[in-house]
Amino acid sequence: MPQVPQTFDAVAVRTWCGLALQALGRAREEIDAINVYPVADGDTGTNLYLTVESATAAVEAVFAGHEAAATAEGAGAAGGSDVSLADAIRAMAHGALIGARGNSGTILAQLLRGMAQVLAAEGEAAHTDGRGLCLALRNAADSARGAVAHPVEGTVLTVASAAAEAACGAEGDCGTVALAAHEGAGTALTATTGQLAVLRHAGVVDAGGRGLVAVLAALVETFTGEAPRPFVSAAPHEPAEGAVPGTRGVPGPAGVPAPAADAGAGGSRAAGPDGHGADATAACGDAAAETGHPAFEVIYLLEAEDAAVERLRDRLDGLGDSLVVVGGDGLWNVHVHVDDAGAAVEAGVEAGRPHRIRITHFGLGDAHTGAGTGRPPRERAQRAVVAVVPGEGLAGLYTEAGATTVLARPGEPPASGELVEAVRRAHAREVVLLPNDADLRHTAAAAAEQARAEGVRVALIPTRSAVQGIAALAVHEPERRFDEDVVAMTSAAGATRYAEVVVAERQSWTMAGICQAGDVLGLIDGDVAVIGADVTATAETVLDRMLAAGGEMVTLVLGDEAPETIAARLESRVRESYLAVDTVVYRGGRQGALLLIGVE
Repeated sequence: MPQVPQTFDAVAVRTWCGLALQALGRAREEIDAINVYPVADGDTGTNLYLTVESATAAVEAVFAGHEAAATAEGAGAAGGSDVSLADAIRAMAHGALIGARGNSGTILAQLLRGMAQVLAAEGEAAHTDGRGLCLALRNAADSARGAVAHPVEGTVLTVASAAAEAACGAEGDCGTVALAAHEGAGTALTATTGQLAVLRHAGVVDAGGRGLVAVLAALVETFTGEAPRPFVSAAPHEPAEGAVPGTRGVPGPAGVPAPAADAGAGGSRAAGPDGHGADATAACGDAAAETGHPAFEVIYLLEAEDAAVERLRDRLDGLGDSLVVVGGDGLWNVHVHVDDAGAAVEAGVEAGRPHRIRITHFGLGDAHTGAGTGRPPRERAQRAVVAVVPGEGLAGLYTEAGATTVLARPGEPPASGELVEAVRRAHAREVVLLPNDADLRHTAAAAAEQARAEGVRVALIPTRSAVQGIAALAVHEPERRFDEDVVAMTSAAGATRYAEVVVAERQSWTMAGICQAGDVLGLIDGDVAVIGADVTATAETVLDRMLAAGGEMVTLVLGDEAPETIAARLESRVRESYLAVDTVVYRGGRQGALLLIGVE
């Protein structure tokens, strides 16, 4: 048996993240299938997975940073072992906060934040043992309940409280306490079917609670090296006549045992009190199911002071339901269901600075099946293109060309789950996937593999820049055979050299020498080729080097912060110095780079 952590340390956090992500990946479809409360939109498992994926990425970034620093100092990669528990658990909580999706993810983010407040407390060595884990779980449950405007029992909040209660009744090391928490959570999860009428009617458990049980199962495996056994629900509640169908992967009437490594079961839409149950939050019991539900789900990150957030809570509570506000220290994640999405966003503007705003119209129903809409399933298209784009301007350009887009904001690369969601949204039998970033190749490959497992034929073209994606999209012809289309698009992308002009954020070694913070860098095919002081002059040098090898078409994509005159200067240079070369200019918006250049 591999060595397992004896106390809660940074390695334990890292291991827990990885195991939790695997568990939710296996259970995602099952959890989505039992997501019936209060809105049966089938995304609780997906939202939990995306939230933990963001948390995992944040923890891995901390370890990578320490390892890189150690390597630079000649200490080797073992520098990752110097990561403190406080750094790791805070990164996990912060990653979950900024990546939280839906009510389920929002509640889970607050649970992790509550644990971090205890485990990262300074001068409290005892907080790394079994007793410390108990205190962390207790604080997690209390803080999550406090973040929900109107807690409802029978949701993830109930499961979290039961886990904390069981943990604090156990004595021993972290493995013993984690196992007690998992067992307490599983028992409470089974009982959720009888606590909410909508769950009883469908014959399922709460979906958000099911996800939390999977996360706690991963915690047990972290400290024991073994996955706990799945619960077999004795659920006395049979699905009511006319119960909601579609509970695939849920063998029992109420509990439904999870796969061995996931241990547990659950059901419900995550919305308030319930992982995704946060939706349950302000739903006030069964009122939402009986009287209808707001039309929009609004989520955004908010930079604001505590006092402003308290006023925001009151404002949003009057606008809708399923209100959950989590976070602290100036950064918050806001989730609410409303009929007036604009008013919810305006309230955030009044409180501080909202960003990463996501608005989902429930009335659209499920993009694949038409579930919840009363309409027949939408016919699948034969072929679609899904592309990652770095700015709003390019997103509009790609959309006009018929592509389904995923926006990658600077410093916020999309997770594989987001790419899978986009493939589903494209709703086609065949999909061409354009990652448009060398660093996203593995993420895109994972997404393609998952989509293939769902029956979609996916071809991944390894585009490394949005300008290569533009070239590929220009030759895309949905009417020809799939293989021929993919070959033509791959050839067009491969024949396009790409470059970008950016500003250096710090001193660094590059292929072109040492750059200082504030220097203008010209990167060609991913490597720094030019270091300059002026944006336009650097761009001209980069363009000259690219066209020295020939070219027929130059594509310029301008970022918001690019000089106003740069496009005219570069177009003029091409006309005067390179005969028979055409130039096209696009506005990319907030794309990170000042300028993207493509030469075909």
